[in-house]
Amino acid sequence: MTHSTDTAAPGRTRLPFVVPLLTLGTFLMITTEYIVAGLLQEIAADLHVSIAQVGLLITAFAVGMIVGSPAMALATLRLPPRATLVLALVVFAIGHVVAALSSDFTVVLISRVVTALAAGAFWAVAAVVATTAAGPERCTRALGVMMSGVGLATVAGVPLGTFAGQLLGWRGTFWALAVLALLAAPVIAKFTPHDADRAIPSIRRELCAVATGRMLVLVIATVLATGGYMTAFSYLSPLATERAGIPEWAVPLVFVAFGVGAVIGTNLAGRFADRRPLTTFIAATSGTILLMTLLIPLSTVPTALFALMLLLGVAGMGIPPVGTGLAVRFAAAAPTLAAALAVSAFNGGTALGTWTGSIALESSLGLLGPLTIAIAMAVLGLVTLVIMAALRLTTEHRRVG
Repeated sequence: MTHSTDTAAPGRTRLPFVVPLLTLGTFLMITTEYIVAGLLQEIAADLHVSIAQVGLLITAFAVGMIVGSPAMALATLRLPPRATLVLALVVFAIGHVVAALSSDFTVVLISRVVTALAAGAFWAVAAVVATTAAGPERCTRALGVMMSGVGLATVAGVPLGTFAGQLLGWRGTFWALAVLALLAAPVIAKFTPHDADRAIPSIRRELCAVATGRMLVLVIATVLATGGYMTAFSYLSPLATERAGIPEWAVPLVFVAFGVGAVIGTNLAGRFADRRPLTTFIAATSGTILLMTLLIPLSTVPTALFALMLLLGVAGMGIPPVGTGLAVRFAAAAPTLAAALAVSAFNGGTALGTWTGSIALESSLGLLGPLTIAIAMAVLGLVTLVIMAALRLTTEHRRVG
């Protein structure tokens, strides 16, 4: 089997049922990651803390994903994938139940970190289960389908969760997420292939497999490329209300447009990237740069803002399945840890971009500050990808010569 970055032929047959089923798990993980942003006021009032403090719940989850994904991948390395997925969903549910029952902010904060650890473990193992079940010729396509749960969470999960929070309180939303996770656990367990012949991996061998130069370059490129479009996404609300003049009640519709694009983008990228993953990564990153650059003059026009955010969802959310697929190919001997590092890179880019974007927002650049940071990060990501492609071509030429 070859691990060439641009040569695998795409499969056209139907993917195994476990792949779209894992989309449900991804949907839950992303919904809970984003949902706090829509429930800031409700949580702050109920727990008697400031909105800024509630914002730490978002930061805690991101940090938990960044650190927890590779840590949990190593901690659960000797467990069968089926057991890890079920355990992650159960811990995910427990974390939400503890938060829903608590009136202490610190307890809720800790439960968010624990939930993020479970989410990181689920993502890493689910990526390997999906790619293994689909086979090498359809691995990135399978990741695209699985990660369409990200777009579905943006389109449906977060708006519905926010609406439920307004009706039932934020605790009701957390209870709903816990129940859905517990319902999903036995179904996913039933359809996850039983890997009876699985060799027990060595932690040292896993670490050696990912400790390579091209993995490092890939992680850097993923952090920068993801940080670009996610910074633009994170500061969309003030851009929509203050520059485009969109009323606050209509702002969720702009997020929905991004989510619709995300569903399209993850599936499209998954299909193209099985043949030319690095080319697809470069094209998607270039697309985000163009679209974010157009947002600077056109964000004052509501219809243009909607259209550009839809297209940004297509281009930007095509990056995660391609980045994960490349990581798994580059570290074929350690697919779970490689997928976990990809998850860390996505969240690391989001954390870095939103932090620098908040500083830029307070600068003289104002509302265009985050967009400026977003474009700069994406450009640096593109440069890194071009260097990676050039190094690969140089290596191939040396082998031929």
